[in-house]
Amino acid sequence: MQRIESMMIEKAKALLSSGEVNRVLGWKKGELGFDVEPCVFTSEDSLKDFVYNAFCGANLSKYLVGETKKEGKILVFLKPCDSYSFNQLIKEHRINKDNVYTVGVECQGKVDNSKLKENGIEIVDGVVETVEEVTIKANGKDYAFKKDEIVLGKCSVCEKKLLSYDEVISINEKRTPSIDRFEMVKKLESMTADERYAFWKDQLSNCIRCNACRNVCPACTCTKCVFDNDNSGIASKANSDSFEEKMFHIIRAFHVAGRCTDCGECSRVCPQHIPLHLLNRKFISDINRLYGEYQAGEDTESKGPLTNFTKGDAEPSEVFGGNN
Repeated sequence: MQRIESMMIEKAKALLSSGEVNRVLGWKKGELGFDVEPCVFTSEDSLKDFVYNAFCGANLSKYLVGETKKEGKILVFLKPCDSYSFNQLIKEHRINKDNVYTVGVECQGKVDNSKLKENGIEIVDGVVETVEEVTIKANGKDYAFKKDEIVLGKCSVCEKKLLSYDEVISINEKRTPSIDRFEMVKKLESMTADERYAFWKDQLSNCIRCNACRNVCPACTCTKCVFDNDNSGIASKANSDSFEEKMFHIIRAFHVAGRCTDCGECSRVCPQHIPLHLLNRKFISDINRLYGEYQAGEDTESKGPLTNFTKGDAEPSEVFGGNN
């Protein structure tokens, strides 16, 4: 991965030097080692803080909504899952493709920071990874893990490929997903209605309404969100009752249905570790069943099944049963 990082930095410097781009969207080092975060670099010198390693889980596509409205062209490095969100945002006319230069980079799975803390790792001094293993240097020791033991949930099921790029930086190594991404959805579907209700009541009751899930979601790009409207009665930070704590996430999941690329950012940033992606993944599963296999962000032109009418669309009776 260090080899890829060096190639990315050299590419960024070359494009900045030539004037092809005037800034670079990537990731910068954090103070604790694992707290890597998105960053816009505006000079070759600033790239000294650029990093690409096992902690670069953040999806960069949403930042382009604002960045591509600025003067000049921006270089962005996109992982496979990011490229689907990028395509979807182009489809929704949220990104100006003419103002961005895209470089696809391979991903071997990104580390889940919460799993580090479970293993007593609070500050990281370094990381070395291969396709199947990662070694975390911390506390004066080396902690070796199999990738499946420590990667983000979205990485455990990822089968995405790089899409929509001007060029690619890769060493042709790719992990094979270890889990069926709909496994937990099927488990929830097998529960009784009361059991599912209890599951989500337990999970969603932990919500602190920080809005991190909404703010990071590439499908949530409205200038003014309904949840920030003081006149709506739902803009409070604290839940006024048990109904409100459920509806915030259920409404948001419906809002992105058919557009969610299953990038998993909502669950990645949740400080309460609520598996919010399962709501979106349930809708994806239903869409596949009712309308045929569909992957949001797979292209920039086609209409999604929920925004396009065909005579073969599922009837209400198929969804709800009976003759409704």
